[in-house]
Amino acid sequence: MERTLRGVGVSHGVAIGQVRHMGTAVLEPPVTQVPAEEVPRERDRARAAVEAVAADLNARGNLAGGEAQAVLEAQALMAQDPELLADVNRRIEAGSSAERGVYEAFAAYRELLAAAGEYLAGRVADLDDVRNRIVARLLGVPMPGVPDSDEPYVLLARDLAPADTALLDPSLVLGFVTEEGGPTSHSAILARAMGVPAVVALAGATEVAEGVVVAVDGASGEVLVEPSAERQEELRRLAAERKAALAASTGPGRTSDGFMVPLLANVGGPADVPAALENGAEGVGLFRTEFLFLDDSAKAPGEEKQVEAYRKVLEAFPGGRVVVRVLDAGADKPLDFLTPGDEPNPALGVRGLRTLLEHPEVLRTQLRALARAAEGLTVRLEVMAPMVADGVDARAFAAACREVGLDAKYGAMVEIPSAALRAAAILREVEFLSLGTNDLAQYAFAADRQVGSLARLQDPWQPALLDLIAASADAAKAVGKSCGVCGEAASDPLLACVLTGLGVTSLSMGAAAIPYVRSALAGATLAQCQRAAEAARAADTAGEARAAAERVLTGR
Repeated sequence: MERTLRGVGVSHGVAIGQVRHMGTAVLEPPVTQVPAEEVPRERDRARAAVEAVAADLNARGNLAGGEAQAVLEAQALMAQDPELLADVNRRIEAGSSAERGVYEAFAAYRELLAAAGEYLAGRVADLDDVRNRIVARLLGVPMPGVPDSDEPYVLLARDLAPADTALLDPSLVLGFVTEEGGPTSHSAILARAMGVPAVVALAGATEVAEGVVVAVDGASGEVLVEPSAERQEELRRLAAERKAALAASTGPGRTSDGFMVPLLANVGGPADVPAALENGAEGVGLFRTEFLFLDDSAKAPGEEKQVEAYRKVLEAFPGGRVVVRVLDAGADKPLDFLTPGDEPNPALGVRGLRTLLEHPEVLRTQLRALARAAEGLTVRLEVMAPMVADGVDARAFAAACREVGLDAKYGAMVEIPSAALRAAAILREVEFLSLGTNDLAQYAFAADRQVGSLARLQDPWQPALLDLIAASADAAKAVGKSCGVCGEAASDPLLACVLTGLGVTSLSMGAAAIPYVRSALAGATLAQCQRAAEAARAADTAGEARAAAERVLTGR
């Protein structure tokens, strides 16, 4: 009998197919006592397995490129963490087998992460995946992961590790559904980048039996279990209508009455540029530069290497706008040479601009590299700082830009509620604002974006978050400056219209979302967007805000 399950839609599109479940996790290795003479051999086995898994993660990253590469390289560094390996060796010397030593050492580290504050607790799923891969290699059993299938299917899992999501084959995996995760988790971000329909935070997803037909709507978050033939046909018709609307909508972003809303792409490096161009991005609204620094966490990349990488992105958008975020290190992106390892709560510690101001030469080198990379190009370079808290932070960043003679606009990201509340003070120091709605929601609601049980508070439709966005946009409008959104909120077509109505001046998102947002904007007037924004802010819950906006924009 047909039934409907509801989770959080995180990647547009409709997928209809049979269910396949994720491979089971590695079983707990048995407790054994290894003779003293076997200890060196077990240490060597553990080291070889760790190195092999790290190499495999790096190789997967190289194949995937873009945002996926940065995520997987971070996992590889996690596998090779010196303190973790030292703990593994101590347990082996006490008589554990290599696999048991790895299992117990990772379990102890897991407890530390889980207790270290919400932000680092979100890394537990990544750590578990690394552990399972190492233990599987030591036991000689298949890696947990995506099932083998000759026929296309819908993948169901408790959660998906980045290593699995990054290399999903869209010709076989029609869509996926997970019990855990949230709208801004790594898996959700990678799914949007791939264009694979996905629903997360759906309770009971793994209880759907293998082989059962499901229909996944990555926009609404609905999963229909055993839909009738008539219902499947209706969904396919709706999907075809959406596709036709996308194909008919071309050119720059604008409302139906001609109000221009530039649609930009979020990129993690040169590998993401082709998809941005293919989907009609008018520029780049968020160029994440961390990919260069994750190659070697022990030292910063040289200036020449940075110039080469930045220029590849800048030259792809002649006459366009490219907004570069300087290094955002700390919290879940630790770097040995920059970030302290003993902070009680790194999410509330030295991260983002705070890290760079404590290491001014790293910031100066990056700004010099950006200045050189833009020389002779017609691109409009803009540079922004992450995790700006107030006008003092903004003034320090602008001074650093001026010090190196950077010919660009200087801006600040609004990711901390204080920045939204005091946006006017920040705009006295810089020329534009860019709203990072993922972190802004995280800090506004004290809700880690990796914790599926808190997905309700990470919903970008939360009226309190809309209020913070409106405060920032109003402050920018009052002084004739721009205020864009580069968080995942911009990728929701309906919410994109609301953001426009709130006064946001540009929208930046994963490249695959651009056609959907362009089509939605083209179907609404500016006045409708403004009325939808008012209706959403007047609501009490995220669900009510979305429903209110939808009624204004669609009449439903």
